[in-house]
Amino acid sequence: MKKKKNRYAPLLRAVSVMGLGVCLGVAPAALGARAWAEAVQYGPELEGFAYPYPVTQYTFSSQQQSLHMAYMDVHPQNPNGRTAVLLHGKNFCAATWQQTIVQLVQAGFRVVAPDQIGFCKSSKPQQYQFSFQQLARNTHDLLSSIGVSNPVLIGHSTGGMLAVRYALMYPEQTAQLVLVDPIGLEDWKAKGVPSLSVDQWYARELATTEDTIRTYETQTYYAGEWRPEYEKWVQMLAGMYRGAGKQAVAWNSALLYDMIYTQPVVYEFGKIAVPTTLMIGAKDNTAIGKAAAPPDVQKQLGHYPELGKAAAKAIPHAHLIMFSELGHSPQIQDPTAFHEALLKTLAPAR
Repeated sequence: MKKKKNRYAPLLRAVSVMGLGVCLGVAPAALGARAWAEAVQYGPELEGFAYPYPVTQYTFSSQQQSLHMAYMDVHPQNPNGRTAVLLHGKNFCAATWQQTIVQLVQAGFRVVAPDQIGFCKSSKPQQYQFSFQQLARNTHDLLSSIGVSNPVLIGHSTGGMLAVRYALMYPEQTAQLVLVDPIGLEDWKAKGVPSLSVDQWYARELATTEDTIRTYETQTYYAGEWRPEYEKWVQMLAGMYRGAGKQAVAWNSALLYDMIYTQPVVYEFGKIAVPTTLMIGAKDNTAIGKAAAPPDVQKQLGHYPELGKAAAKAIPHAHLIMFSELGHSPQIQDPTAFHEALLKTLAPAR
């Protein structure tokens, strides 16, 4: 008699490796990349990957379908009456804000950290008209459902583009804007980055491996330096691309890349009407589609020191904080320096 395949085996293998790490008193990354690669497979909604705080699902109807949006809602022991909403980037999840959540909660903030539709623990629809306006509406509706109004928006990478769109759509309901290495500080299409079809993006995403993720993150997120503690975030992504639902993950990623490329926000910076701080890693070099561009175009893209200064000049009364030695993810690469600067930025005016 043919043995029935256990569809939960990948998850059980993942749990076994994570459990082994706990037993040994080491992080799973310390077991080595090979152990991760052989064991860790996550579901299309990041099933099997633990978040640092309880996850709630906000269920809603959008574009004639039922969707759910995962989020963490963390309350402080000594509230200051303010709420910070953390908006993740393209290759990130709400969980990657872990250290920032700790710091903000200790400072008295209620913290809400959602996964956007198409990402991480949220729905991966086969058909969806992705736009920053739609994601902003989804986020606004989620916040309204849990009684949050007038939050501080902290957006990283693609989350920075979303935060800008949210502030433009809901200026009277946004207390403050903090943009952490936001993408969208330039229009890649206008600068000569060629258009890729969604099908082309999909083929590229299907080729994603832990090695391609790690190499890219080393060069762009961490200014060429790698540390073992970064491995967790590589495997968070790679595990979804190893799992049985990788096609859904890659397809949604392709749709999202098309949204990012075709919906620039840089031309509307002058309309931002809320207090804004830009926090920029000077060694960041992020540019969507850069690898597909001709060499002469590539040289013109992703110069964050210049882009950060130009954005600060374009956004009324914006404040610029530059981290001279950091890359695209300063909150992970140097959490001490980043959070010290962030909390100063968020301190109430006296």
